[in-house]
Amino acid sequence: MEYGYARVSTKEQNEQRQIIALEEFGLNLRQIFIDKQSGKNFERANYQRLTRRLKEGDTLVVKSIDRLGRNYNEILEQWRIITKEKGAAIVVLDMPLLDTRKNRDLTGTLIADIVLQLLSYVAQTEREFIRQRQAEGIAVAKAQGVRFGRPPLVQPKEFPTVHQAWLKKEISAREAARRLSVTHKTFLRWAHEL
Repeated sequence: MEYGYARVSTKEQNEQRQIIALEEFGLNLRQIFIDKQSGKNFERANYQRLTRRLKEGDTLVVKSIDRLGRNYNEILEQWRIITKEKGAAIVVLDMPLLDTRKNRDLTGTLIADIVLQLLSYVAQTEREFIRQRQAEGIAVAKAQGVRFGRPPLVQPKEFPTVHQAWLKKEISAREAARRLSVTHKTFLRWAHEL
């Protein structure tokens, strides 16, 4: 059996380019597993489902090695588990040298191992560069006064009256929050800011 795996890092990203490549390989959507999650590790629901399904003689197809993951050691470990323990093959469409269906002799295995290690290293390095660029961008934006996250809620005009009733123990914090249409936590934060 042949399976495809596609991954993008966020829900906003589009995996269609990978799907098209996998379909051109000959897979249909029922054979393709998709995750919308970071490649920092392999704790991804659909990837786990896929690897549980893989058995000896099956083939796993990915568009590129970084779609499998971006952690050097874990990519190498997953590669070993799939090809050695499970006895399945892996095909990386963007890198024909990483097709374990062929060249299973010693030289072919050596070349595939070297290429795999190099590409895994590049994938992890790129992930680290992405994180560094994000941190730098966030630092610059904060220095320029950009605020991140949701804007703080404005206290309703009824807050002082409700707050006084709560201070006098006439109502509970939960009741105060309900009257102000905010969460219990928000009410308590406002109450303790005074």
